[in-house]
Amino acid sequence: MSKEFVDLNTPVIEMRDIVKKFGDFVANDGINLTVHKGEIHAILGENGAGKSTLMNQLYGLLKPTSGQILVNGKAIEMSNPRDAINAGIGMVHQHFMLIQPFTVTENIVLGTEPRKGITLDMAEARKNVQEISERYGLSIDPDAKIEDISVGMQQRVEILKALYRGADILILDEPTSSLTPQEIEDLIGIMRNLTRDGKSIILITHKLKEIKESADFCTIIRQGKYIATVDVEQVDENELASMMVGRNVSFKVNKPDQTPGDVVLDVKDLHCKDYRDVEVVKGLNLQVRRGEIVGIAGIDGNGQTELVEVITGLRKGTSGQVLVNGVDVFNKPPRFGFDHGVSSIPADRQKHGLVLDFTIEDNLILQNYGEEPYSRHAIFNRPAIFSHATESIEHFDIRPRNSEKRTAGTLSGGNQQKVIIAREVQNDKDLLIAVNPTRGLDVGAIEYVHEYIVEQRNKGKAVLLVSFELDEIMSLSDKIGVIFDGQIVSSIPGKEANENDLGLMMAGGKKNG
Repeated sequence: MSKEFVDLNTPVIEMRDIVKKFGDFVANDGINLTVHKGEIHAILGENGAGKSTLMNQLYGLLKPTSGQILVNGKAIEMSNPRDAINAGIGMVHQHFMLIQPFTVTENIVLGTEPRKGITLDMAEARKNVQEISERYGLSIDPDAKIEDISVGMQQRVEILKALYRGADILILDEPTSSLTPQEIEDLIGIMRNLTRDGKSIILITHKLKEIKESADFCTIIRQGKYIATVDVEQVDENELASMMVGRNVSFKVNKPDQTPGDVVLDVKDLHCKDYRDVEVVKGLNLQVRRGEIVGIAGIDGNGQTELVEVITGLRKGTSGQVLVNGVDVFNKPPRFGFDHGVSSIPADRQKHGLVLDFTIEDNLILQNYGEEPYSRHAIFNRPAIFSHATESIEHFDIRPRNSEKRTAGTLSGGNQQKVIIAREVQNDKDLLIAVNPTRGLDVGAIEYVHEYIVEQRNKGKAVLLVSFELDEIMSLSDKIGVIFDGQIVSSIPGKEANENDLGLMMAGGKKNG
C-alpha cells in the first residue's frame, strides 16, 4: 500500500510506557505506541496479549495504572469514552453496539440528534449520514433497519457512527472476524478511502494476510510486553508470526491420508426457513463419514447458518431428515442431538457457546454437569470440576492461567473461543460440527485448533466444518461441499480445490474446465 498520505512528522497518537494492572495480573507492561496522520497501524499479538486492554485505555474505557497518552502532541487523561470522542477518537468494537429495531440513521445519531426548535430534525440527520456514507464509499442505506442488514453492513454503520461524531482516529477491534472474503476486501477499500482523507486507523487483528494487504506499520506485543514496531513492507508473514508468538509457526496442516468409514451424518432433502419466514434451505442433501472432514464453502446468507442450526436443534426445519448414526434428530431439542452424538462449536460464541456470567470451570461442563465425576446424586463435585478446568486451561492454552473461577465474559474473544473448543473436543462425540472455529484466534492458536480438528478426524470422528476462510476449508477438508441458494451445488475432493474455482461456484457459476 502506498504511503504517500503518511506524515511521519505528525504523531496523532502517542502511548508512552503504558502499564495496566488488574490486581496482581499485569495486562500491559510498559507498552509504547506511536501512530501518524493518514496511517493504518496494526496491533498484532496473541489472544490475551493485551491488545484490547491497550486500546480500551486509549478510548477511555479503562484508566492506565501508569504511563501517558498524547493526542496530537497534547497529554490527555482519558477518564471515559466521551473524553476520547472529544479528542477525535472513535472505536468500533468486535461485538457491535447497535439497536436492532432502529434504522441506520437512528443508530448513528442516537444521543446527538439534530433539532429544529424542540423537535428532532431526522431529515437533516439522514442527509448528513448519506453525505458521510458517500464521501467514504460506505454505501449504506440510511433507512435500513439494523436487523435486516448483513454483519458487514452493521460494521460499516459503526464506522459511520464514529465518523459522524467527528473521529479523525479510528480504532477497529478485530474488524474482519465475522466478515466474508468480499466484505473484507470492501473494508480494506474503505480504510484506504479514510486514510486518503487524512484519517488514521489503528487495526487490531490476528490475520497476517490482512496486515500485509492494508497496514503501513505494525506494533507487536507478546504477553503484555512491547516487542517491536515494523514497516509492514519490510517483513513477511512468517516473521510477523514468529515475533507474535515467540516461535516458528507452521502454516501447513499435516493430515495423513485415510479411508472414510460409515456415514455418521446423513441430511436428506432438508428444507427450512429463516427468521423472515423465507425458505433458505431448499432440498439440501449432505453426508459426513467417520474419519472425514467435510467443509462447507459458501458466501454468507446461502443457508449454511440455518443448516447448522437445524442439525444442532437450534432451529426447526419445515421438512426432511437429519440422521446421526441412523437416529433421526430432525426437529429434536439440542439435548437430544448431544445425547445421540452431536458436538458443536457454534458460530456465535457469546450467544450459543458460553454463559458469560458463569465461571470457566462451569462453562467447561455445560452439557455434562449431571454426569460423574462432576456430580453425584445431584450434588456437584467441585474439586473434580476445578481439576478438569485446570487441565483444560493448561492443555488448550487458555489465558490467563489460573482462571478457573473467572467468568467467561472477562476473557478475550479468542480465549472464549478456546474454552468452547476445549469443551466440545473433550465431549468426544461421533460428530463434531465446527463453525468458523478459528474466528478471532491468533496464528499460533489456529495451528493448535487445526491439529485438534484433524486429531478428531484421525480418531474416526466425523467433522462438519463451516468456515468463511477458504484457506481453512481447503487445507482441512477431505471433501468440500459448495453451498449456493440453499443447496449443495458441487462436491469436490479437498486436494483438487482451488480458490478461483471455489469462488466461482460460491457465486453460482460452474467450475472452470
